[in-house]
Amino acid sequence: MTAGLALLLAVSAGEPQAAAARTPAAETALPAVTVVARTSGHGWALRDAHGREVTLRGFNVSGSTKLYENDLLPFRSVADAATSAQAMRDLTGANAIRFLISWEGVQPTPTGVDTSYLDRAAAQIREFTDRGFYVLLDYHQDLYSAHLFHEGSWYTGDGAPQWVIAGGNYPRESCGICLLWGQNMQNNAAVRRAMYDFWHNRTITTPAGPVAVQTAYLTQATAALTHLRRVLPATAYGNLLGVDPFNEPFDGGTDGASGTAWEQTYLLPFYQRFRAAMDAAGWADKPLYAEPLVFWNTGFFESGGLSTVGALGTRYVFNSHYYDGARMTLDPSPATDGTYAAAMNRIRNRAAQLGTAPIVSEFGNKLTGTGSDRTPWMVRAMYQAMDAGVAGADWWARPRSGGAVLSSMMWHWDIYNDRHHELMNGNPDKVLTENDAWNDEDHSVVYVNEVGDVVPRLDHRVLDRVYPSAVAGETLAFTYEDLARSGYGGAGTERAWLTVPPSMPHLAALLAGRQYGVLVWRQPPTAPTAPTVLHLPASFDPARTVVVGDLDTRYGLPSTGAVSVATEPGSTTAHRLVVDAPAGSVHVLLVANTADGRPVSPATLAGARAELLAWAAPL
Repeated sequence: MTAGLALLLAVSAGEPQAAAARTPAAETALPAVTVVARTSGHGWALRDAHGREVTLRGFNVSGSTKLYENDLLPFRSVADAATSAQAMRDLTGANAIRFLISWEGVQPTPTGVDTSYLDRAAAQIREFTDRGFYVLLDYHQDLYSAHLFHEGSWYTGDGAPQWVIAGGNYPRESCGICLLWGQNMQNNAAVRRAMYDFWHNRTITTPAGPVAVQTAYLTQATAALTHLRRVLPATAYGNLLGVDPFNEPFDGGTDGASGTAWEQTYLLPFYQRFRAAMDAAGWADKPLYAEPLVFWNTGFFESGGLSTVGALGTRYVFNSHYYDGARMTLDPSPATDGTYAAAMNRIRNRAAQLGTAPIVSEFGNKLTGTGSDRTPWMVRAMYQAMDAGVAGADWWARPRSGGAVLSSMMWHWDIYNDRHHELMNGNPDKVLTENDAWNDEDHSVVYVNEVGDVVPRLDHRVLDRVYPSAVAGETLAFTYEDLARSGYGGAGTERAWLTVPPSMPHLAALLAGRQYGVLVWRQPPTAPTAPTVLHLPASFDPARTVVVGDLDTRYGLPSTGAVSVATEPGSTTAHRLVVDAPAGSVHVLLVANTADGRPVSPATLAGARAELLAWAAPL
C-alpha cells in the first residue's frame, strides 16, 4: 500500500452506517461474469461461472447522483433503494444496474475519502444484490464538475470536487448560445480547459499542497474500491460486474490530433492506470468497462471508438453508449423496424475488433419536450437492434446475421422524477423540482404515483421483455416481438415488426398479433452446470403461454420438466423460463403470449413445431 493510499484510507474514516432492516427477500449470490471468446459465432461474450452466456438487461440508477439534494447518491435512503430495486425486479425482470457514484462524493477534500459516503453507497448496492441483480459501479461525470458553473448559468455539471476546480483557476464559464448541454464539451472554455488538465495530469495547488489531478483521481479510486471490497459481504461483492472508471470521456482539446490518436495517447493509458488501481484494491477478478470518446457513434461523423488502440483483451469490456444524435436534433423521422440495426452492429463489431465483449451502458431518449412523441418506438427499435442486429422483416430469413445479443442498461430509473428539490448551482432562486432536475432532462422511465407505487411511464411491453439472461452454451439467434405501442402508457399504434413468412403457415397463424420470442442455441459437448434461463414478462400468463421447440411443445407452462416456469430470484411476481437441454446439440425454443383468448389447437401446435424445427435445422 502506498503512503498516499494509506492516508486516504485513514483520513475521514468512520464507522459503517448501520444497516436498515432487511427485506424478506433472501440474499441472492450470482456466479461471477467474465469475458470469453465465442466459438459458434463472431466475437466475445460475457459468460458466468457455470459456463453460460449471459445477457445483462437493466437500468442506470440514477441521474439523482448528480444532485446535492441526494448527497450525490442514487437514493436518499436505504429504504428508497429497496423500493426501487424491488419494483425494478418485479416490473421489468431486469438483472443488472449501473450504479452511479461521484468523485466529489468520494473525496470532498484533497486529504481523504469519505468512508461514510461509501458505506451509504454499499448499503444501497446491497438492496440490489440481495434481489438478484448484477451491479456495474460507475464513476459518473458530465461536463467535468458542477463547480465550473456559476449561480446564473443555464447549465451545470457533476463529477470533480470543488477543491480540484479551485486549484485549476479556471475562467468564468460560458457556452454562448448552446441549445443542448452537451455543447459545453466543445464550446465552453472553462469545461474544456479543466478536462484538458485532467488528461494531461496537471499539477494544481490545493490546501494539502501540490497535487497531480489524474494521479489524485486514481489514488482516491484505489482507496474507494479497497474500502468497498472490505465492507461489502462476499455475496454482494460477487455480484459486482466491475467498474466504469469515467462516464462519457471527452478530450478538452486534442492539440491538433484526431480523436482516435487522442484515445491512444491519453484515454488508453488512463484506463491502464485505472486497471492497475483496481488490481491494487483487490478487484483483479473484475473487468474494467472502458468507454470510448463520447461522440464516436452519435451520427455526426466523429472519430473515436478505440479503433486504433489494438486489442483490449478480456480484462476489459467495450462499454459504449448510444443516443440517436440526429433524431435528438435535426432528423424529424420516426424510428421503425430495423432503424438501429447498423448502429448496434457497429458496437458489436468494434468489440470484436478489440478482443472483448460489448455492452451498451446508456441508451434512451427524452420522455417530454419536442420530439418526445417519437421516443416510445425509438426505445423499441433500440431494444430490437440489441436483441438482433437485423430488421424484423428479414430476421426469419437470416437470423444469425445480426450477431450476439447485446447487454444493456437504459438511462434511467429515477423514483424521484418530478419530485425533486435541487438548488441549481446552489442558487436559491433556481429550485428545480420537475423531471430529472438536471439540465432540463427528463429520461426516467418510471415515476412514483400518489399512493407510492412505482409506475412505468413507457409501455410496459417495451420495458418488460423476453430476453435470454443465461444460455447454457452459445446463442446462435435470438429475437423478440414486443408489440409495444407507439405512444405512452399503452396508447398509440400497435404494429408487428417481426413477421413470420408465409412458408410457415402454422407459425404465422399461432403468432399473428401476439408477443413472442425465439432462441436458438448450441449446447457444448460438456454441459454447463446450470440451465438456460429466459425472463418471462408479466404480460405472459404462465397458464396461457405457449412453448414450441425440440425439447417441449405445449399450451400452459409446467413447474417441472425440460421447459418449466419459476419465480425470478428476488421477486414474488416475476417469472422466468428454465430450460434443461441435452449437451452437444442445437436447440430451438419459441415462447408466445396467447392470453388474448384465441384458441390454440393441438394441430396448430404440431404444425408450428414441425415448421420451427425445419427452419432451425440449418442453423
